[in-house]
Amino acid sequence: MTIQIPPIIDVEASGFGRGSYPIEVGFALEDREVQSYLIKPALGWDHWDPKAELIHGISREHLQEEGSTPREIALLLNEKLRGQTLYSDAWSFDSSWIGRLFDEAELVQRFRIETINKLLEPAEMERWHDTKKSLWNDFGLERHRAANDVRVLQETFQRVTNA
Repeated sequence: MTIQIPPIIDVEASGFGRGSYPIEVGFALEDREVQSYLIKPALGWDHWDPKAELIHGISREHLQEEGSTPREIALLLNEKLRGQTLYSDAWSFDSSWIGRLFDEAELVQRFRIETINKLLEPAEMERWHDTKKSLWNDFGLERHRAANDVRVLQETFQRVTNA
């Protein structure tokens, strides 16, 4: 049985807790095409954690200049991902931030997000963290940027499952 490389989604956010919102979303499709988008904070999206900014390196000013509105991003995601199931290694966070994006856009989300763990056997889950850590070192990419994260997550999946 050949295991397919799953589509992966990753979201960067303004902070870690209550009141945080999505600021960047990236996805990698089964064919390994990667796209990512910056999200301009909506009115009322005021929570900003400087500690989170230190991790992802994206400033509010950069989002204002380069980001697209939540509605534009939600429409684009629905267009590109309609009917698909994408997988996340941080399902509870990513799905809630995508939910917040679609709530703000007043649109119905037309794709699903599941935890990557649903696709992994226990032995694969045990290898996940060390494999991902090794890939970050090998690739030398900037961490906590959505496009880079989904690339590494897909490669991690391929290596731990021998896909």
